[in-house]
Amino acid sequence: MSLRLSGGRKLLSPPGEIARPTASRVRLAVMNMLAAELPGAHWLDLFCGSGVMGCEALLRGAAQVVAVEQDRHIGAIAQSNLETVASSLQPRPSFRVVQQEAIRWLSSPHGEGFDLVYADPPYAAGLYGSLLEALAAGDWLRPQALVLLEHATKNPPEIPAGWELEKQKRYGSCSLVMLSRC
Repeated sequence: MSLRLSGGRKLLSPPGEIARPTASRVRLAVMNMLAAELPGAHWLDLFCGSGVMGCEALLRGAAQVVAVEQDRHIGAIAQSNLETVASSLQPRPSFRVVQQEAIRWLSSPHGEGFDLVYADPPYAAGLYGSLLEALAAGDWLRPQALVLLEHATKNPPEIPAGWELEKQKRYGSCSLVMLSRC
């Protein structure tokens, strides 16, 4: 499968049905929605797959991207894609790919906060509650941070206490919710 950034640059894509890259119209809608927040932002991409969302964020001025992917082969693709994009930008933004299960990684100590978090877990895995709990329990979010969850339209995640729904968008079988901490 061919994967292209909204600017036309071709990226590597995981083979077969291992990963489900975010559709180009959803990526474009997310980037347009976040246009004012992206310059200088620290972006966390959970369940990053090919890294395409982090690549889009870098192209739009994110200063840092941390991409978390459990599968080492897919993580290597994300690393290559992010390197390709970052190396073409001046000043060069920082990025890193973490090879670990996302919720386990969020449960570990760290030293950074994020302005924008994008999470695209396997839709049927039921990880949204645990993911939001781990984000809230750690010191992951900067003040005014936004968390975007990609989910199957027919199965929206429950929004737990402590979170406020900012926006909700539908794109056919895929939808997004944008949340902030209360």
